[in-house]
Amino acid sequence: MTKANELREMSDEQVRAVWKDAAESLFKLRLQAQTEKLASPSEVRKNRKTIARCQTVLTERGKSGAAESSEAAADAV
Repeated sequence: MTKANELREMSDEQVRAVWKDAAESLFKLRLQAQTEKLASPSEVRKNRKTIARCQTVLTERGKSGAAESSEAAADAV
């Protein structure tokens, strides 16, 4: 499980890679759940939380970048 602080220290590409791995794992776990062969149901929840953390970090970075660029544009005027 990846903590939010660990994700914030990673680059965007690394965060996207963690997100992609968690999404693929979640897909496989959902298939196992449908066939009733899921060994540990808690893994589904862990992967969903990891995906949410990745999306949150990427959104925060997007908003902070947009805020910085709009401030720079306002200063230029």
